[in-house]
Amino acid sequence: MGRPIIGITSELDAARWGDWIREAVVSPVSYTRAVARAGGAPLVLPPVPSDSVTAFIECVDGLIFSGGRDLDPALYDQARLDDTDEPEHRRDRFELTLMRAALASGRPFLAIGRGLHVLAVARGSTLTQDLPGHRATRARYAPHDVVLAPESLLGRLLGTRILVPAAHHQAPYSLGDGLTVTGWSPDGEITEALEVAGHRFGVGVSWHPEEGDDLTLLAALIEAAAETRPAAASASGRPADPPVDQARKPVAAKPKAGSRR
Repeated sequence: MGRPIIGITSELDAARWGDWIREAVVSPVSYTRAVARAGGAPLVLPPVPSDSVTAFIECVDGLIFSGGRDLDPALYDQARLDDTDEPEHRRDRFELTLMRAALASGRPFLAIGRGLHVLAVARGSTLTQDLPGHRATRARYAPHDVVLAPESLLGRLLGTRILVPAAHHQAPYSLGDGLTVTGWSPDGEITEALEVAGHRFGVGVSWHPEEGDDLTLLAALIEAAAETRPAAASASGRPADPPVDQARKPVAAKPKAGSRR
């Protein structure tokens, strides 16, 4: 049995190669490299019309909902503010449909940055469109602390206080059905991570694990994805290739009490 196939969502944007400038499917190479290093087989998924979603769900073992521009606030019944990006409707429609299919099918997924917001909105949540001072500069990752619930999947994997690379200026606010807040800013005011109740591996984080050196979270996704293929593994006569096992971080301080919105 080969490596688990991990679908990675992408952007449509202008790109140049040679003398050509064309609209292209764009995905930062850090995602594909991190998935490969963690033991998965990366597959970039273009934001095509939603009638392809069923086929994608059937052919991948797990999903990464990647970072990118802000979701259209109309999707959660708000007017767009000046600091909110111009929406890309094709990607919004595709990823919301793909997320709902992943939730319905139980397909393991990791939702990163924008992906966290896709998860939240797919379940009926709203977002805070701008967090003043939370993002020091655009187009650059900056380290900041996140506190994780010790009983959560993330807390068990990573410890209860971690330093992460992030670049977000939005966050989930009021939460929809089946979502649990499992990560906060150190003051407890900003939601930094969500998990889906009852899902094999349904995790959303505000930070970018693909940009760091610790592959624990990606390896855990790939391990969960491998476990969704028992029939295929039996048919091959040998077990699936295991993901790279990363060292676990020590458990740190207990999260502070505070607002979890």
